[in-house]
Amino acid sequence: MAGRSVLPYNLLMVWLPLLLVAFVVSGVACARVCRDAVLGDRRGHGDGLTVREAAYLAGGPLRVVDLTLVCLHRSGLVLLAHTGWATVVDGAGGRDEVERAALGAIGPAGQARIGDVRELTAGAAGVRALGDGLVERGLALPEAERRVTAAGSRGVRGAFLMTLLLGAGAALLVPAGERGPVTAWFALPLLATGLCLLIARAGDPGHDCWASPAGRRLLAGLSARDPLTALARKGTGVLEPELRAAFRVHDRRHPA
Repeated sequence: MAGRSVLPYNLLMVWLPLLLVAFVVSGVACARVCRDAVLGDRRGHGDGLTVREAAYLAGGPLRVVDLTLVCLHRSGLVLLAHTGWATVVDGAGGRDEVERAALGAIGPAGQARIGDVRELTAGAAGVRALGDGLVERGLALPEAERRVTAAGSRGVRGAFLMTLLLGAGAALLVPAGERGPVTAWFALPLLATGLCLLIARAGDPGHDCWASPAGRRLLAGLSARDPLTALARKGTGVLEPELRAAFRVHDRRHPA
C-alpha cells in the first residue's frame, strides 16, 4: 500500500514542473497575440482602399513599386524585359509622385535593373506618405508595432513547439500506463497556442504584418478578378510569364 501511495506522488513530481512551464509559456504568448490583435482592431477605420493602398497593406513598399512598374509598363512609359531590366520609353510621363519616382530611379541612362529600381523607389517620399496615411487610418501597422507583432507571432510558434517538446518529454518520463492523463494535460496549452497561431495568421495575405486587423478585413473584401487588384494582393506571381520572369530575375546574382 505504501508503494502504491508513493508512486503517483513521484510521477507527479516528474512531469508537473514541465506542465507548469508549458502553461506559463503558452499563456504569455497567447496573451501577447490577443492583446496585439485587440489594440490594432480598435484603431482601424475606413470604408475602402485604392489598388495602391491594397498593395501596401498586402506587401509593403516593394509591392507598391511592383504595381507601379507594371502600370508604367502597360501604359507604354516603361518597358520591363524578361531579362530583368527596366527601360524608359517616355521619361516625361508619370501621373503621380510614385510613378515619377520610379522613372527617376531608372536614372538618366534610361535603363536599370528592376531590382535596383525597386529598392530605390520603395524609399521615395510618395511611398512613405502612402504608408503614413494608412497608419493614421489604423489600416497599416507602424514600424515599431510591426516588429512587436512579428515577435508575437514568432513567440506563439515557439511556445507551440516548446509545449509539444515538453509534453513529449513528460510522456517519456512516466510509465506507459500513466501517459494518457499526462498527454491530456499537455493538450490544453497545445490547443491554446494552436488556436492563437490561427488567430495570428487569419486574414494575413502575405504574412508580412503590414496590415492591421482592420486593414486585413478590407483586403479580404477586395475582388481578385481585376488583374491589378490581384497583383496588389498576391504579388507578381499572378502576372503573365514574361513579366513574372522580369521580376524574378532581380533575385539572381547574374541576370540573363
